[in-house]
Amino acid sequence: MMRKIVRVYLPVMLLVIGITGIVRAWISNESFTTALWSATLWVSAITVFLLLVFATPLIVLQRFWHRKKKKLDLQSDQKAKAIDRFMRNTPAVLGAIAILYAVVVAVSAYLIIPDGSPFAGDQINELAYKAPGFHIDVLQVPVELQPRQPGLIGRLLHGKPSAWHSIPITDYSFAGDSIYIVRYIGEGIQGMQLQYALTAITQQSLPREQQIAEIENHHLQHRTFLLGTDDLGRDFLSRIILGTRVSLSVGLVAVLIALFIGIPLGAFAGFYKRYPPRIAITRKKQWRIPVDNAIMWFINIIWSIPTLLLVFPVVFAFGQQFYTIFIAVGLTMWVDIARMVRGQVMQVREMEFVQATQTFGFSDSRAIWKHILPNITGPVIVITAANFAYAILTEAGLSFLGIGVQPPAPSWGLMIAKYKDNLITNPYLALIPGFAITFLVLAFFMVGNGLRDALDIKSRL
Repeated sequence: MMRKIVRVYLPVMLLVIGITGIVRAWISNESFTTALWSATLWVSAITVFLLLVFATPLIVLQRFWHRKKKKLDLQSDQKAKAIDRFMRNTPAVLGAIAILYAVVVAVSAYLIIPDGSPFAGDQINELAYKAPGFHIDVLQVPVELQPRQPGLIGRLLHGKPSAWHSIPITDYSFAGDSIYIVRYIGEGIQGMQLQYALTAITQQSLPREQQIAEIENHHLQHRTFLLGTDDLGRDFLSRIILGTRVSLSVGLVAVLIALFIGIPLGAFAGFYKRYPPRIAITRKKQWRIPVDNAIMWFINIIWSIPTLLLVFPVVFAFGQQFYTIFIAVGLTMWVDIARMVRGQVMQVREMEFVQATQTFGFSDSRAIWKHILPNITGPVIVITAANFAYAILTEAGLSFLGIGVQPPAPSWGLMIAKYKDNLITNPYLALIPGFAITFLVLAFFMVGNGLRDALDIKSRL
């Protein structure tokens, strides 16, 4: 592992440092030496973080499996052999680790992000377009109408409504029973001085010393925006993390819809390809139902329609709601699964164990669901992993065009579309969600390739 890092990742890291230094010197008008040193620190910190987050669990998992497989018979246990092939595929395991991290982050997003309000929508308009790493002091003033605070489940699903109005400040002082603040307006601009009563901030009847201590400990915060802020002064890191939930939700729901439609249609088309079912019209005359021809005709029609033309009717029928994009993407992905399942079923139905089910008088539905489909789970899992990645890309593309997830939902594609004109002044606003899409899609493709190699029947033989 260390040898691979030295041979492969070290030259790549040096190349990234050089490119980052040149770009930073060009954008910020810094000297090349200063920009190169700053790029070295950032890239080195990110590299160490990635090594700790990904390389450590990779080594632990591979060593754990190396010890466990000594107790297994890989020659006769095909399941253990497939797992062994997957565990020895380093990119596939790294992709699985990345997906696991993404799932954990998506589920617990509102508990770990700096801005836990719904859709990370706490706006501080004075802090629009601040660079990554910007920090400032903030005074939290209670809002007049306190929102109802949800429980743990509600907070996990929708976030916690903000009960404070955040005011960025450059200085503050206490005099009498009031606090005086200098409001932040911009760099090098003298803001206006504001006065607030201590009881208006704490909303408690306490002695003056306790009021001051309460404000300094709980209402005066020093905030750091690690990824900067967007055009409305919202924390960009929180928006990016919440975007993981949107992408994974679209992928999950779309894949489930595609499996629910594609597997039955493909299974019936493949099973009744050679021997279509019959319906008795009279005692001497029977009519064969062209199941395969009808299903393939329908599949070919859906296949020929562009994705956008399929999305428009769904949006028109259900409205431009948050869940509409889930249904639209799922309805465009089931064709691949149906065609693949049809081909696999046509192969498996000619095997002896399926012929035996007909000899014993089992129904066609039992032969399909109990005996054929369990034997084609490998290809279904592989295409499901690939479709997950395609669903994320499709959602990002539709959101980029403005017909996908709508504001204020933090969709990565929507962020790229909104900030594509800021590539010169604020490039991070479009590049970071682009990198996030690439990273997550690449993880699913690596897992899909690893599953394909592990479940390949030729490699098993």
